[in-house]
Amino acid sequence: MKHSIEEIRLRNGARGLLIDVPGASVMSTRIQFRAGMLYAKNKEVYEIPHIVEHLAFGANAKYKDEQAFEAEFTKNGAYHNAWTSDISVCYETECADFEWERIMELQRVSITEPKFNDEELKSEKANVRSELTGYMNDYYRLLWPRVQQAVGEEVLDLPERIKTIPNIELKDIREHYRRTHTAKNMMFIIAGKIRGRKHKIIRMLEGWNLKEGEKFEIPMSELHASEAISIRRKDASNITFGFSLVTPRHLEPDEVFAMNCLNHILNGTTNSKIFGAARKRGLVYGMGSSIASNANSSYWDFDGEVNIENAEALFELIQTELMKTLNGDVLDMDFLAAKSYALGRFQMGAQTVGQIADYYAEGYFTNETIEKYDNMPNLIKGIDKFKMIELAREFAGAGIKGFAAVSSVEKAFISSLESRLNF
Repeated sequence: MKHSIEEIRLRNGARGLLIDVPGASVMSTRIQFRAGMLYAKNKEVYEIPHIVEHLAFGANAKYKDEQAFEAEFTKNGAYHNAWTSDISVCYETECADFEWERIMELQRVSITEPKFNDEELKSEKANVRSELTGYMNDYYRLLWPRVQQAVGEEVLDLPERIKTIPNIELKDIREHYRRTHTAKNMMFIIAGKIRGRKHKIIRMLEGWNLKEGEKFEIPMSELHASEAISIRRKDASNITFGFSLVTPRHLEPDEVFAMNCLNHILNGTTNSKIFGAARKRGLVYGMGSSIASNANSSYWDFDGEVNIENAEALFELIQTELMKTLNGDVLDMDFLAAKSYALGRFQMGAQTVGQIADYYAEGYFTNETIEKYDNMPNLIKGIDKFKMIELAREFAGAGIKGFAAVSSVEKAFISSLESRLNF
């Protein structure tokens, strides 16, 4: 979808993007605060941000409880959600264009005038506990925090997070909200029919009753390598694994695209060098790799599930293909095919207002960068194969690696798999 984008700074210090999508029939918003787990006042109450997020659509200055607010918000089909990460608490809405003002006003009330109370806190503590307990059966959610811990990140894993919930009191919720939900710590993205409404939107946002506060920086951790982590589950019938290779710096957009091309070559389709070859040999049903970058560090992540009897053969394949990459053994035909695939995905990637908002949110909220969507074809076309290989060598040579697996096997076996990843 054709669109134009403008960054604005409000008088109260908040910053954001207005994305005009001519003719759009919906309005999509993202309101983000750097208020996630890493900004809890201490680890004893680590789960505070998650509970604040759950309480976001509860009692407020105009509605007595979540049910009353929900009934009003959704009466014309509007949608809202919120999510919490290590860094962010983000509130999202999507509504029909004809009711954008009403929904923005309801969003203002929920974010700026919450009425935290003991009854809803008790309910949401139980709900969050139930949510996290459910995640204990999702082996990927179980292992990835352990990978983060392995490389030195100051996060808690699922069992540790659950233990902090009873420690959280109403005063903790209010303290975290007051400290983090401030104007300078707020970023936003509003996408839809903006033309002719820009000044009204700005006036409405500047009317939000938020203290000025301060813009929080993303915390830095001392990153390092670690030995393999084995999470024993007697009932695990296979091995669910994940590992990260980390470089301690931010990647520029063209570097992210280059690594995405490499991930496609290695794991993108059933014709890929690792996943595709493993599928052909019957070694694995599914595995993949991805790239993520924040202000301080970047992560080349791999994960998958493998039957115990196939694990050694799979990791031998991973080692072989990664070594080929590091040695520069990447065929031009594979590289060009990956670029062609990326261009095709670009054409498919902005078909809705929500997709457009999500595209800009990924870079803007984490790194405060704006890479215009229309620039993507030039970025993709400009990717250099040798630069891609150099980036892979940087990740492998940085000496920062984490590996975790959920299985019923002995740790020595998991360690033997991890040892194949020493490049």
